[in-house]
Amino acid sequence: MSDALVAALTDLAALLGPRLSTAPAVLAQHAQSESLIRAGAPQAVAFPETTAEVSRIAQICHRHRLPMTGWGAGTSLEGHALPLRGGVTIDFSRMDALLSVDVDDMRARLQPGLTREALNTQLRATGLFFPVDPGANASLGGMAMTRASGTTAVRYGTMRDNVLALEVVLADGQIIRTGSAAPKSSAGYDLTALMVGSEGTLGLVTELTLRLHGQPEAVSAAACAFPDLASAVECVIATIQTGIPMARIEFLDEATVAACNAHSGLALPLAPLLLVEFHGSPRGVKEDAARFGSIAAEFGSQGFDWASQQEDRTRLWKMRHAAYPAILATRPGAKAIVTDVCVPISRLAEAVTETRADIDDSPLPGPILGHVGDGNFHAILLVDPNDPSEVAVAKRLANRMAERALRLGGTISGEHGIGIGKLALMPQEHGQAWAVMAAIKRALDPHNLLNPGKLVPGR
Repeated sequence: MSDALVAALTDLAALLGPRLSTAPAVLAQHAQSESLIRAGAPQAVAFPETTAEVSRIAQICHRHRLPMTGWGAGTSLEGHALPLRGGVTIDFSRMDALLSVDVDDMRARLQPGLTREALNTQLRATGLFFPVDPGANASLGGMAMTRASGTTAVRYGTMRDNVLALEVVLADGQIIRTGSAAPKSSAGYDLTALMVGSEGTLGLVTELTLRLHGQPEAVSAAACAFPDLASAVECVIATIQTGIPMARIEFLDEATVAACNAHSGLALPLAPLLLVEFHGSPRGVKEDAARFGSIAAEFGSQGFDWASQQEDRTRLWKMRHAAYPAILATRPGAKAIVTDVCVPISRLAEAVTETRADIDDSPLPGPILGHVGDGNFHAILLVDPNDPSEVAVAKRLANRMAERALRLGGTISGEHGIGIGKLALMPQEHGQAWAVMAAIKRALDPHNLLNPGKLVPGR
């Protein structure tokens, strides 16, 4: 252990006491990922409780040139929170307070460790809710840092659209505020947008102001089966182009349905499925559902399994949210390389069918599912982590998916972010703009202390 590291840990221990941990079990916990991706462990884990403490942690680390990596709920899939160069992991789980709710202006101010489910539980009595739903019960700070989206993005937008303001600690401990409570602004650079999606490479978020939405008067959901994958995806394209205001429109291929049935004890038809949901007034929901039903019938839909009761809808979306562990359970001991591409809605059918054929020609299982209402879908590529040849095949499939998305005018990541897993693909998407990102990183973090090795070149 270097003298600088000893000095830094001594200063951090004096600040935090028992809330600085070097216990092997704690370090190991913060070296784990939800997917196959692995990296090193931190030398220590800090558990701050206030913005002032985060600022002091950053000052100490800056003085001793010790890397810092933020940690929310640990649910990311591309290794964003894994410390490539050791240092201190800053765990925000103790900063989980809902600070205020402004019902009139429909916004909430909160700490980054608060999870989306906990926020919505506390909002129930207000008539408001926060709609961004990535599936996992992620921390809202982590969701902002990865610019997360999810099942409801087709109607309510992503984190980019729902973060109004931030409090951020920079690499040297300086505290800044970005954005305001105003519904719009033309006052200078949009630093909030710069921070959202930065994956902790530009600052440590210690407070968020989020846009809330009114709880819908009526909600109706359904599952509808299709004769083949192409018909289901073409139905999605027609629905979106028609302008029906879907709240959710999710695709599950046959393999995903089989896994979900086994995992959740359901009996959904073993066919490509769309899971749809409508929000609005009772009359509006009924009309939207009828319009969608007519379109679905044109593409061979085999009818609807309606979930009009709250408990039925909860069961349906709980099944969808559990799709990832359900798929993992189909191959015990397997790990997953989880792909995440997004294409223009007009190219969705082409992207999905080419991807399905590519996976079918490989020796690996790879169920496909996704938030297809906004062109975003995933393949869960299951591999034996101890078989390098399988891992290599999966990585080639994932790279071809990313290259296909770029060829079709899309992006290598619709919601999971870059982390470790997709760093090598960034120059293909961004060209010279990737070097501009690196220049911004150098300006705000010249010593490369914040989540080093992530998102930008040569850092």
